[in-house]
Amino acid sequence: MSTDSQTSKEYSLQLDRQDPLASFRDRFIISDPNLIYLDGNSLGRLPKSVIERLRSTVENEWGEDLVGGWNKGWWEAPSRIGDKIASLVGTSAGQVIACDSVSINLFKLVVAALKLQTGRTKVVTDTLNFPSDLYILQGVAQLLGGQHKIVRIGSKDGDITPDLAMLESEIDEKTALVTLSHVVFKSGYLYDMAHITEMAHRKGALILWDLSHSVGAVPIALDACNVDFALGCTYKYLNGGPGAQSFLYVREDLQEQSSSPIWAWWGQNTPFDFGLDYAPAPGIKHFLTGTQSTLSLLAMEEALNPILEAGMEAIREKSVRMTEYAIALYDAMLAPLGFSLGSPRQAERRGSHISIRHPDGYRINRVLIEEMNVLPDFRAPDNIRLGFAPLYTSFSEIWEGMDRIRCAVAEKRYEKYSQQRMTVT
Repeated sequence: MSTDSQTSKEYSLQLDRQDPLASFRDRFIISDPNLIYLDGNSLGRLPKSVIERLRSTVENEWGEDLVGGWNKGWWEAPSRIGDKIASLVGTSAGQVIACDSVSINLFKLVVAALKLQTGRTKVVTDTLNFPSDLYILQGVAQLLGGQHKIVRIGSKDGDITPDLAMLESEIDEKTALVTLSHVVFKSGYLYDMAHITEMAHRKGALILWDLSHSVGAVPIALDACNVDFALGCTYKYLNGGPGAQSFLYVREDLQEQSSSPIWAWWGQNTPFDFGLDYAPAPGIKHFLTGTQSTLSLLAMEEALNPILEAGMEAIREKSVRMTEYAIALYDAMLAPLGFSLGSPRQAERRGSHISIRHPDGYRINRVLIEEMNVLPDFRAPDNIRLGFAPLYTSFSEIWEGMDRIRCAVAEKRYEKYSQQRMTVT
């Protein structure tokens, strides 16, 4: 993709005409056709069918059925939706449940894992993990009396690639749990799930994967990789909507051994007996807590349909083509302007977003949003993340976005903006 013709606008339109998933774009709300939306790795677009699903739920199920709605599908929604997500993460029914937030589910799974690993006192993660995940680990360690040491392995080549040699050396007979993000949130680096899981198991450690930046964009094989625990969010590539519930996975043979640290009525075996003593529900259901946000759950369930219809192999194939194309445009348009690539060049080691880095990255990001009608996101210290959602991002959008970035920098439009980051008050 190094020739002039392959970096032209016409070439991007040709790629769109050849795209077997192109028709899915029409199934999403695109209110401003001139907006280049490259932040689907933070919040997915709204599927049109979700609007009708929510309208029907509010008007008919809530409005007419009232409390009877619990008996017409609401109560079983976490399990039913979990089984649908299971097909996207390479596992079978009864091993995934949709509920709560990523942080709450991570807390539940970390505590459950550590309780299974009596006598082991080390938790291994990395400095590239999502900070909130690290905060949960720190809070759990404090809650359990400070007996667990959290080891964060470093990275190499500018915070792009984790130091795999260091990771292997840190996993030893004292390690209770290894927990990592499957796709790293800044650089898009994609871990080899099977290899790292086997590495942890070889030393007797359990593994917990955060799938937030991979589910819906990268094929995942939890069963084939023999993963112990996993979780992920649904408002990125799954398009579940702002604050949509997370999901968690516990391998079937670990479910009865594992205990959730939060005992609440949805995880109770016979919740409507209203007994005063807790007895856990069988299987994955005892990881439920309190009443779930039903409107959000049902919106997210509807949003899964286009992904299930397209299939993960086709989605991944387009994702790879998009990131390859974006990197080719980066080489031609942006590298000469002082940018560096903050993501792996090997497609097999990359998720569905790339990071472009620049010393003035924050100011560039601001001018893109405020003047150029391009919506990426910024991650300190210098990363502009460009997320490509295969169901609605077009190749011509990628070209247009890269060209607008080029213009913003070549014309020095960003120089009037302060490098001091704005805060929300």
